[in-house]
Amino acid sequence: MRIWSLHPKYLDARGLVALWRETLLAQAVLLGKTRGYTRHPQLERFLEQARPVAFVATYLRGVLDESNARGYRFDAKRISRTRTSGRIAVTRGQIAHEWNHLMAKLKVRDPARATALRNERDPQAHPLFRIVPGDVAGWEKSAAAPARKRKSP
Repeated sequence: MRIWSLHPKYLDARGLVALWRETLLAQAVLLGKTRGYTRHPQLERFLEQARPVAFVATYLRGVLDESNARGYRFDAKRISRTRTSGRIAVTRGQIAHEWNHLMAKLKVRDPARATALRNERDPQAHPLFRIVPGDVAGWEKSAAAPARKRKSP
């Protein structure tokens, strides 16, 4: 499950569809409609909010807006009716981490899009988030974590 902090406008078609589906799954988890993924680290920032379902529904509306701008037909009825005007802080380090992760994916999946975005110096966050100073989020599975070495027999 990857619920991007980045604005969905940067995602390729495959990434945007996956984001929609995975965030709908996150909403189902928060509504208690599924038993899987209840401890997924990507949910932490929503669970920290007083009204987690309202925040994930607001996030989904941002994804829906991007899908509509591209002419896709995502089903708005699948989004909880609850709303919030609140925003969640996301660190600049997290945005940079996700940007690098997305660019690596795009180089493989959509090289033309990766090329078009390569000069982006200040990627925007999803409208639900406000960028604050800081490092990569603690819940993020970091590829930078050193692998354990096995001792030779």
